[in-house]
This record gives sequence, structure tokens and C-alpha cells, in this order.
Amino acid sequence: MGLRPNLLTRRNAGIASTSFALLLGVATVGFLPTAAPASTPLAAPAVSETCFLGGAMAKAKARPGAAAKHDPNQLTLGQVQAREGELADLIQERAKRKGVRSTVSAATASVTIPVVVHVIQRDATRAGGNIPDSMITSQINVLNQSFSGATGGASTAFAFSLQKINRVTNPSWYPIVQGSSAERAMKTSLRTGGKSTLNIYLGELSDDLLGWATFPKRSLDKMDGVVVLSESLPGGTATNYNLGDTGTHEVGHWLNLYHTFQGGCGGSGDSVSDTPAEASPAFECPTGRDTCTAPGLDPITNFMDYTYDNCMYQFTAGQASRMLTAWNAYRAA
Repeated sequence: MGLRPNLLTRRNAGIASTSFALLLGVATVGFLPTAAPASTPLAAPAVSETCFLGGAMAKAKARPGAAAKHDPNQLTLGQVQAREGELADLIQERAKRKGVRSTVSAATASVTIPVVVHVIQRDATRAGGNIPDSMITSQINVLNQSFSGATGGASTAFAFSLQKINRVTNPSWYPIVQGSSAERAMKTSLRTGGKSTLNIYLGELSDDLLGWATFPKRSLDKMDGVVVLSESLPGGTATNYNLGDTGTHEVGHWLNLYHTFQGGCGGSGDSVSDTPAEASPAFECPTGRDTCTAPGLDPITNFMDYTYDNCMYQFTAGQASRMLTAWNAYRAA
């Protein structure tokens, strides 16, 4: 559609470039793998199970012939204020401990995030969730390109290193139902690593959703991580949402970004100054949309809106700074 720079390079089928992803022990295999590849598991730091990360964010999915479903956890004004207050307190605490000023520069930091991917399957068929490893490695490449600014947005401090693909056949976890006891059982059983490890759960999802994610908090809970519709990965069957940007969107939440339309036209919105105010989610690719009187057209090309994958391609410098600030406050060792 001409709205995403480097679209053909980035979205080439089976994205071959691995210059950004540090793939450790994961082989690209055929279309329907029958077993998990050999891999080196991550060391598992001690994990606190005292705090449920209830602030999940979901990206609504509008499948052909179906209405867009609700967003189960769009934050209220009070929840946003509480989270912003907590973040400010953590920044001050870290500054006092280190004896430094409480400012963060995204330009001087580089963070490589280890990623563990859990593929939840009903059975060994593609229809039952058994997607090929090649789709997963392509998704990691999309994350690295998106967060590096290679697609046309601001460069962030983050890169992603795939550590392990874990395949689980369990019909009772398929589809993954947002907020269910089965989701909690799945994550409690499978989650790997500490606060700095990104766990991604792939499968068919409930309620026509594309995905959801937890925000970072002071204490780690087994619920921490990102859930993504497996067929939204590059090369998947989710029409208009199969270029990998659901993953980018949900990882943005995991790194503490709100939706661009958070709070509508008033207040502090998404708490980022360089994303124009937006009254409501944008769907498809409504070029020129402008729903607020504040300066700037709606940020329909931002990864944190709800537009088609081929419409969104960027984070802003303000979002990059916010993610790094939150990383240092919540997830850094």
C-alpha cells in the first residue's frame, strides 16, 4: 500500500535475513515439523510468584465476516495513573541506589532480550496449531527490524535473541482462552527465565483476539509474557494480520507501552509526547484520519494502534525512551 518503508524486503516470504536475531540452537525445518528441534534451554533465575500481572493488553481481531471483539483489558484512567506513579517511584529508587540522576538515554543503551517461544498445539496438524519453525524465526526477525527502526520508525534499545522453541500438545489449553484458569495453568507450567526473559505463547486464541500481553511490574508472576495468534506470524493465514506485527504490538505492551488511543483526546493519553492524540482505535488503514483537535493526524502507522499489518511500521523516539525507562525500572537485573 506504500505506507510501510522497506515493505518488500521486510515481508519477503520466509524472511531469510538473521542479521538481527541471534538464533541459538534453533533450526529452520520443513513446513510441518513433527518434533521440537534440539535446543539449549535457558538458565532459570529464581521467580517470584507473589504478584499477578493483571494489566494485560489485547489487540482486537476482525476476522472476515466477524465483528471486532472487545479489548478485555484496556486500562482505566485510574489504572494508568497508578502505573505511572509506580514507574516514577521506581525511577527515583534506582537513582538513589546508584547515586545518579533519574534520566535515561535510549541512544546509549543496548539490550538483547532472550526469547522462549511456546507453541501450544491441539495435535500434530497445521490446523491444530503445529506451525513450522520457519514462521517463528521470521517473527523474531520482524521484532528485530521493528525495534531497530529498520522499517522506518525510531530506533529503540532492544534486540531479540531466540533461545528455545518449546512445543506442547495439550487440547485442554487449545484454544488459549484469555483470563482463564487454563491460561494460568499453561503459563505456570511453562514460563521460563526471569523478568528479563520474554516468553511468547502461540496458538489459536479465544474471542477472535490477535493477542494480549502483561505489563511489567515490581514482582514477577508466572503470568508474565505475550500471547499471540500463531497464524498472525509471517506467512500465516490471518488475512491482513499475517506479517508479524501483532507480535511487535504485544511486545510493545510487555515493554510498558499503552495503545496510541489510550485515554482518547484528553489527559496524558498514552503518556508519550510525540504520538498525536487519537480518540479511538484505527482499523484497516484510514489514511488522513484525524479524530482529535490536538496537532497531528492519528498515528495509524504506529505499532501500538489497531491497523492492518501493512499499514503500521513505526515506534516514535518517545516510545523508545519510555520502553527503556521501564526496562531499567522493572526488568533490568
